[in-house]
Amino acid sequence: MTNFGTAQHQDPTLQQDRADVQVIDGTPINDRMMPNSFPHFIMKNGLVYRVSKIGVDVVEQLLVPTRYRKTVLDLAHGHILGGHLGIDKTRDRIVRRFYWPGIQAEVARHCGECPECQVTAPRPAFRSPLVPLPIIETPFERIAMDIVGPLPKSARGHQYILVILDYATRYPEAIPLRTMASKNIAKELVLLFTRVGVPKEILTDQGTPFMSRLMADLCKLWQVKQLRTSVYHPQTDGLVERFNRTLKSMLRKVIDKDGKNWDCMLPYLMFAIREVPQASLGFSPFELVYGRHPRGILDIARETWEHQSTPYTSVIEHVTAMQNRIATVMPIVREHMRQAQEHQRHTYNRQATLREFQPGDKVLVLIPTVEC
Repeated sequence: MTNFGTAQHQDPTLQQDRADVQVIDGTPINDRMMPNSFPHFIMKNGLVYRVSKIGVDVVEQLLVPTRYRKTVLDLAHGHILGGHLGIDKTRDRIVRRFYWPGIQAEVARHCGECPECQVTAPRPAFRSPLVPLPIIETPFERIAMDIVGPLPKSARGHQYILVILDYATRYPEAIPLRTMASKNIAKELVLLFTRVGVPKEILTDQGTPFMSRLMADLCKLWQVKQLRTSVYHPQTDGLVERFNRTLKSMLRKVIDKDGKNWDCMLPYLMFAIREVPQASLGFSPFELVYGRHPRGILDIARETWEHQSTPYTSVIEHVTAMQNRIATVMPIVREHMRQAQEHQRHTYNRQATLREFQPGDKVLVLIPTVEC
């Protein structure tokens, strides 16, 4: 038995789960039928798993003994591929691979006590009622773009981040830029088109880089419709606005004190975001784009403890499985998005006040100060 298996066997917090095991190496105990309810417990190669259903997936969660739990929490939250995401996303990342009694409370406590996560607090602001945009179901049919910065100049000369977000899957791209020149943005857009296809719509604010003749010509050439948010109100594009806040918060938590390496952190932070299921979708952006779960740092830890290799799958089997999976999950995603929009609208509007104006009324326009 491995060190992990010994620790699992001897851990008093897992004794009841071990006692509830119904299947050992594929054979039901006492000739009972295979269990068909969730959750239930099985044993494979001497290790105990909790079999649970998450969305459309049936997952085998490796039971984690007490001495290994901090390792899981640190990898899921504080590691560079964890990205210091919040309680729900950290928990969702863990429970697809691991489980132990009281996991919800431990994740909440771990995230709440994280020093790097205590640096930012939300600021109250006046809210107008939320009006959701139409739901987009086809990946990369509509993308949104924004610029984050200026940031402290990196050692490689980058000061800005071009943020691109897919509306259907929430799949993000964050590309470091040295300047906000339209030609740099156009170049990165074309490179994106070669990877994911040409979108039908691009939503941006009315910043100078996005209003240039070059950008207009590019969209005309590729037959892409330009959508723009209202002046001084980038919150019209709520998805990008929330993503930018998350990205900047993550950057503050992981960059070196001199701030010179933030551009090197972007690929790792993007993986952390893409890997975690989105509350509004029920699936991760990675899964919706590629049709499979990514193999991340928690998977590597689990495989190390299990000492088992990844099963071989042929290319044909993989493609077929991916197509079937996408066909299965997209109706679920659509319903999740509809419910999430309604929930968000209801929650947001509880603290919103509708202000009505009549023709001829004098109004003040708030021009927010620029912040990175």
